Amino acid sequence: MEVVLTYRRRELRAHDLEAIRALIRANPQASRRRLSELLCELWDWRQANGQLRAMVCRGLMLALHRAGHIELPPPRPGMRNNVLRERRAPPALIDRSPWVATVGELLPLEFHQVRRTVEEPLFDSLVTELHYLSYKRPVGEHLEYIVWSKGRPVACLAWGSAPRHLGPRDQYIGWSAEARRHNTRLLAYNTRFLVLPWVQVPHLASHVLGRMARVLPQAWQRIYGHPVHYLETFVDPARFRGTCYRAANWVSLGLTTGRGHNARTSAKNQPQKEILGYPLTPGFREILSEYP
Repeated sequence: MEVVLTYRRRELRAHDLEAIRALIRANPQASRRRLSELLCELWDWRQANGQLRAMVCRGLMLALHRAGHIELPPPRPGMRNNVLRERRAPPALIDRSPWVATVGELLPLEFHQVRRTVEEPLFDSLVTELHYLSYKRPVGEHLEYIVWSKGRPVACLAWGSAPRHLGPRDQYIGWSAEARRHNTRLLAYNTRFLVLPWVQVPHLASHVLGRMARVLPQAWQRIYGHPVHYLETFVDPARFRGTCYRAANWVSLGLTTGRGHNARTSAKNQPQKEILGYPLTPGFREILSEYP
């Protein structure tokens, strides 16, 4: 039977569309959020940690709606999305006095994974206010960290699912297209890294990155039920040199195309970014190239 649409490696055919239409008809009062949860339960569509893939499913249903395959109910009025909430995040009420020290004087550092914890609003506020890109919470697997020292936050890091295709990275790993589609989930992408501007500690950023490479894989395995074997990030060379990543032994792999991940033409529409990677596991190429 012909594939109507492929979304996040899931192929949908005519009988899948009819099942979704039947689900919508059977639940006329359900919100779009609730319909996505019901569809995940119907398909037993779950993350590796057993949680429903409801957010990804909402994206799938919205894509089908926009393509005219299904008719979703109107969005519920008054629903607040992450972007609006993050824009309104007030400045954090914390000690902002200059802190001049050495890394040794800050030890021990505490790495708190704050997603879905009482510390998450503090993370949102700091990154939204102080990072030049602000913050937009990603869809899919992601973790957020605040690094603390002596009761004060000193840095914030966000990690998410890696881009599905990056030419220089794919060449560096040497995996096939099939292996890439299957194993991209085993990579983590550093979407934000912020050392708070009043924390003036030489070499703190590279020290944090080195510690993070040991902390993150354990947390990812515990929360999402699968390992990560490789880290990557983008650096805007017009703004930064990526010195802290290089000092932490990250490898420069080249530049992005400048087309963005949703580009429909070959024309450059975004600044080119430097791609840096950090293998976590010996034999990472062999592991990431495995495809059943």
